[in-house]
Amino acid sequence: MKKLSYLVLAVTLMASCVSSKKYKDLEARMSETEMSLQKCNQKLSDCENEKSKLVDDCKMKTGKLESDLAAKEGKVKSLEDQMDMLRKTNNNLLDRLADLSIVSKSGAESIRKTLDVLNEKDKQINALNKAMAQKDSMMLTLVLNLKRSLAGVSSDDVNIEVKQGVVFISLSDKMLFRTASAVINDNAGKVLEKIAKVLNDHKDLNILVEGHTDNVPMSSECVADNWDLSAKRATSVVRQLQARYKVEPSRMTAGGRSEYAPKVANTNAEGRQKNRRTEIIILPKLDQFFDLLNPRS
Repeated sequence: MKKLSYLVLAVTLMASCVSSKKYKDLEARMSETEMSLQKCNQKLSDCENEKSKLVDDCKMKTGKLESDLAAKEGKVKSLEDQMDMLRKTNNNLLDRLADLSIVSKSGAESIRKTLDVLNEKDKQINALNKAMAQKDSMMLTLVLNLKRSLAGVSSDDVNIEVKQGVVFISLSDKMLFRTASAVINDNAGKVLEKIAKVLNDHKDLNILVEGHTDNVPMSSECVADNWDLSAKRATSVVRQLQARYKVEPSRMTAGGRSEYAPKVANTNAEGRQKNRRTEIIILPKLDQFFDLLNPRS
């Protein structure tokens, strides 16, 4: 700036000594010089700004590279630690393998026997599942045949239920017997005949006949009490199934339950009527069922 001031002063001094044309030329040259100087200053400022940006950018990239480098160094350290742990583990495994080689010699037979037992248990489980499936299939066929055979009989007189894989045929006492009697009515014969036909078609099933009473005490010349009545009624049904309808007696069992296995409470006449019943319970023969579990080779 001092040089520019000197130049202006020199031009001013010369203006008094030079012509007007030369003075104007000098002014024009001075103006051009000022413009060139401004442009140079602008470029210098731009360069400084660009330099500042480059410095900042370099600092940022340098920081990121340093951060990445630190992270990679951390990963390298972690991998080195893992490798060191694996080496120690490998050495431990080698030591244990040496021990196991001794154990395996003494324990191989025990391990083999254990595997044989597990295989045998697995076979038994499969056999049990197969036996249960066969039993369920037999019971389903039996129920379908019974319901088809007894389709015309009132549900108040005969009711068929399946409980825990066992078939229960419940016969009302008013259909089978007169009051306090163990003599089977003539009209009950047709129902027993239909049941017997299905039973004879399924000779691989056992039959349990149970007599039930209500809780009203009774006795007569022929019957001592409810125990006696329930047992005699069950026996009457078994005898008729055997004598009239040729059901194999070795398949049947008769029993009395008296009042001690009621279907409902004995609090009213309707409940007591439901409890006075004879049940024919059909279940698989245990020996045949066990044969299913242990088939002969």
